Order: sequence, then structure tokens, then C-alpha cells
Amino acid sequence: MPTVFRIGSYRFFFYAGDRGEPHHIHVERDENIAKFWLDPMRLQYSSGFNRVEITKIEKIIREHHSKLLEAWNDYFSG
Repeated sequence: MPTVFRIGSYRFFFYAGDRGEPHHIHVERDENIAKFWLDPMRLQYSSGFNRVEITKIEKIIREHHSKLLEAWNDYFSG
């Protein structure tokens, strides 16, 4: 599970087996997890996060969108 980065208590990562799916990122904090598609950016699912946290996570993803796409492409290319 490559971790792209951590911000506060959030870990942004993807699974090595995610290769066949569209670009996305998983986010976890404690036992909570969410998955966001990156192009276009939208929430795929969330378990445990409240709406305020989802909004905060969406903002972080927007701010680091190019870095997330670059990490995905670097990992899954070749």
C-alpha cells in the first residue's frame, strides 16, 4: 500500500492492486476510510467520516491533485 503523503491524521494512499481502476486515492484516519476518484474528482465511498471531514479531505485532494495523479502514474506505469 504505497502512501503518497500524510496530512494531519489523514493518510492518502492506494493499493498495489488498484492498477486496473481509474485514477483514485484512498484516505484513512483511524478506522475511517474513503475513496475518491481523481478525474473527475468525486467521492466514491466513505465509511466513518462525517460530512465536515469529507469536505476537508476534498479540499486537501484539490490542493494536491497534481501530486496525487503524478504518484499514481509513477507507480502504475511500466
